This record gives sequence, C-alpha cells and structure tokens, in this order.
Amino acid sequence: MTARKRTSSVTDSAKPAQSEPATAPTVQKTTVSGEDFQLAPPKLGVIFVISALLCSLYLYLLCFHYNVDNELKRPILINAGLSLVGFFVTLKLIPVAARYVLRRNMFGFDINKRGTPQGEVKVPESLGIVVGIVFLIVAIIFQFFNFTEDSVWLVEYNAALASICFMILLGFVDDVLDVPWRVKLLLPSFATLPLLMAYAGHTTIVIPKPLVSFVGLEVLDLGRIYKLYMALLAVFCTNSINIHAGLNGLEIGQTVVIAAAILIHNVMQIGASVDTEYHQAHAFSIYLTQPLMATSLAMLAYNWYPSAVFVGDTYTVFAGMTMAVVGILGHFSETLLIFFLPQVLNFLLSLPQLAGIVKCPRHRLPKFDPSTGLLTGTKDGTLVNVYLRIFGRKSEKSLCIHLLVFQALACALCFLLRHFLAGWYK
Repeated sequence: MTARKRTSSVTDSAKPAQSEPATAPTVQKTTVSGEDFQLAPPKLGVIFVISALLCSLYLYLLCFHYNVDNELKRPILINAGLSLVGFFVTLKLIPVAARYVLRRNMFGFDINKRGTPQGEVKVPESLGIVVGIVFLIVAIIFQFFNFTEDSVWLVEYNAALASICFMILLGFVDDVLDVPWRVKLLLPSFATLPLLMAYAGHTTIVIPKPLVSFVGLEVLDLGRIYKLYMALLAVFCTNSINIHAGLNGLEIGQTVVIAAAILIHNVMQIGASVDTEYHQAHAFSIYLTQPLMATSLAMLAYNWYPSAVFVGDTYTVFAGMTMAVVGILGHFSETLLIFFLPQVLNFLLSLPQLAGIVKCPRHRLPKFDPSTGLLTGTKDGTLVNVYLRIFGRKSEKSLCIHLLVFQALACALCFLLRHFLAGWYK
C-alpha cells in the first residue's frame, strides 16, 4: 500500500451515455507519452547521509573489529563491490524505466499531497521492478566468484533466488491487475515453494533455558512443522512491509534500516563463533542482503520526499521475501522478528480491519491539510495514524523520519536484548 491513487486507462468521454445502450461501448485508451518526461534528479545527498549512518558500523566490524577469515571476507567484499555496481546501474535505469511505464499509463497521484500542485503530478508506478531485476542479476553473477558446481550451498542459493524471482513476478502482476488483498496473503505461500522444496537444513529449535524443565528437552525437532513456520514467516514479512506504508520513502526506508541491522547481526555472529558451517550460514545471508540494500538505496534516491517515482507492491513484496529468505537460511528468524517489531505492531493494530471486524477503507492514510501541509491521524488502525494521534500533526517528511528512527530503535533494542539475555535465555 503506497500513498497514491491509481488512474483508469479509460477516459470519461469513452464511457457510454445513459441514454445509449450499454451493450457495445466504445473504449478508447488514453496514452501518456514518456518521450518528454523528465524525472527529478536523485537525492544523492540524502542517500550519502543515510548510507554513512547505516553502513559505517557494519564495515568497521567486518574490516577492523573482528578477525574474519580471509577466505570468508574475500567473497563478502566481492559481493559488496558487485552490489555497489548494482547501485549505480539501478540509479541509471530508473529514469529509463519511468518513461516506459508512463507510456503504458502506469502512474498515480500522491494522495498525501492532494489539493496542492504536487498532488496533480503524474508519478510513475511500479518502479520496484528495476530494483528486483538488478538485484537478481547481481546475485546471479556473484555465483561465478563464490560457488562451484559441487558447492553445498548452491542448491539453496538458487532456490532462494527462485523464490525471490517468483515474488517479484507476483508483485508486478499485483501492480498491473490490482489483486484483492485477501489474495495477496496467499501469494507468498506459492513463492516460497522453491525454497521449501530445496531446504535441507535443520528443522530443530533450541528450547529457551527457562522452559527446559517444563518441556524436558533442550532441542526440539519440529520436522515438517518447521517448514510450515518458514512459509508463514515469508507470508508475514512480505505483507508487513506492504501494509506499513503510505509515506514517501517509508517502504524503502524501513527496508534499508532492517537490512543494515541484518548485516551487523551477521558479521557479529561470524566474529563470535568458530563454527565453519555457522559462518557460511551468516555469510549466505550477507550475500543476499548487501545487493538488496545497495539497490534499495538507489531507489530511495528517487523515492525520498517528494517522491519522483512510486515503488509499487513489486518492491514491498520483493523486499519482504528477500529478508524472510535470509532470516530462514541464516537461522536467525527470531532475531528477524524483533527487527520487524514496528511491522508486528502495525499488523496487530491493523488486525481488526484486516479481519473485517472494523470497516476497512481502500486507503488507510492520514488526512492531509493542503493549507498547512500537515498530516492528521485518522481512526484507521495503522502505526502511521496511531503515531500521529499520539504525537500530533506532522509533515509527511518529518513523520517518515520519525518512523524510520523508531525502526532503528527497534533494531537497537534487539541487539540489547541479545546482549543481556545471552547465556540465560539460550
């Protein structure tokens, strides 16, 4: 869900008059030429600041703080270099793709700017497809530098890419066909099938130490139930990013914050362990998270307030699926859910409307006042509206920054919990 209003490809003049029979209406499609379209320049200054804040700690831990084995550090740095190339490629492709989608009338109007000149600007839609394609190309090329034909991780790596690719396709189909939200809940279940079929890892969970005396086991094998849990986690991650949205930069912003937390967590686990297989699991997570973050930052340069493009559901479900995959194959799904704390809270707030107990409008967005440029929270059950009701009216840009800071604090809380509970909880 993004803060836009999709346009119809049928003009008012093409609709049959009431006095005429409606059996054979003449339908004419409008065309929006992208030839003269000029996209606003990317906000590279904002991206530089965000990148410095989110990536500096990760790079310090990887290159200086922990003594990471060179055999492991080398592919990580190669992957980082390819991801950097992916950043610039994405940056160049977005204006090109924006012209193409405009030719197909795939544009919308920013609802949070309705009543202002910016609210009348046609904003290209579904540009998340660019991020997804560049991500896949980077991830596939990386196989040449790290995996061999008999590599143990190659099957799961390709299965992960297949699931992500499947989700990109389904997300783009949703953008084009506007699939009902009840169907959206099921789509990730199908996209996870390649991963579930190829998964050959453990299906056990470690019982928290305070509960061992009650359960009678320290390690519990869930078998096929574990794969069901994996599928449900993917469903949650993909849809939680999609419904915690509606502001310029919020969908991508929360993704890059969580991705930075995932990278820091992975390198910390590599540095704290001597288990080779454990190292490979977390390195596997890094291999997919670095290109996700790099390509997302390139898109954020165009999606930051005021948005020059909309990412569409293509991006939100792709980003959610990618983070679910790295959490599953990196074996830190519990930690991932704590990183997703704002999304969990937003889901719980949304549950009455999603379940049909309370009326759910199509757009659960704040109310925009064009005279002041401020947003006011409505009674809809979303974190965006609840935040506005608690802390008062804010501009869209300010509100987005506040929510991203809250996202960063949730990730910091996760690291604090792991530090203080280590040795007692597990």
